[in-house]
Amino acid sequence: MNKQPFVLALTDAADPQSDPQLRMLADLPHCFANSVEDLGGPAANAEVVLHWAGPRDLLHAAFLAGRNIRWVHSRSAGLDRVLFPELVDSAVALTNGSGVFSPSLGEFALAAILYFAKDFRRMLRNQEASRWEQFDVEEIAGQTVGIVGYGDIGRAVACRAHAMGMKVLALKRHPPGSPDPLIDRFYASSELHAMLAACDFVVVSAPLTQETHHMIADAAFAAMKPSAVVINIGRGPVIDQAALVRALTEKKIKGAALDVFEQEPIPAGDAIWKLENVFVSPHCADHTKDWLDQAMRFFLKQYECFASGQPLKNVVDKHLGY
Repeated sequence: MNKQPFVLALTDAADPQSDPQLRMLADLPHCFANSVEDLGGPAANAEVVLHWAGPRDLLHAAFLAGRNIRWVHSRSAGLDRVLFPELVDSAVALTNGSGVFSPSLGEFALAAILYFAKDFRRMLRNQEASRWEQFDVEEIAGQTVGIVGYGDIGRAVACRAHAMGMKVLALKRHPPGSPDPLIDRFYASSELHAMLAACDFVVVSAPLTQETHHMIADAAFAAMKPSAVVINIGRGPVIDQAALVRALTEKKIKGAALDVFEQEPIPAGDAIWKLENVFVSPHCADHTKDWLDQAMRFFLKQYECFASGQPLKNVVDKHLGY
């Protein structure tokens, strides 16, 4: 029987042995590290690095200290806090948690669409004031949602929006050559503003790269309908938050539902907290009761593939960042 590859699990837990998900590694040869001081001894011989939690600097130090690393796995789907030049330029395989959290994020996007279409904020405000006030609401069937970044999360949004009778548009760096039954039309990156102009709802699910940083800024908001709603379930800095606040304050767009932000936690005095046309989620739209278990189970399946020489899923193009 082949020797099992040794795993170095990076964590921010003070006592990794008490972490219920990290205990799921019990049947694998492994060790934990929550500081640079833990990177000697067995850790230096690891073939696999699991970046479960902890700062980017710890992963960087572990990678430089490792002599035999062949695979790095990130629990997160987003990689902007993981990539560094030595890893990008190496032959080491990098995988991420893409797909593990997509269903919940797709549901959040749909909930945000309904929140604004049915004006739930107004209903709650009236309920708190014991006010009986009837008003018109919108149907989302027949309305248009545009997805900025059509990866696994984008597909989860498209599946749910399409099922509700919405017209679905998608922006993709390289639009596919064959039709997608969920998508009415694909747009290339250069056609961003043309797509935005057609949308009632814009769902941002793009990864954060040099190309996507502040992709949605003043010019993008100017291209949108005044009735448009922006929903960000990707990475905070893909949207220029200062430009978003201007667009919301000046009523250039109708509203925004945000699960991610340029600075997290949001500072106490930030304008986002006070805007009536913003729905704030504290970066927990994918935090189902078993989200961490799901993430670890995905790694364990990946480990089985790695140990048996089978192809890994979610292999990242490190130069593109996704």
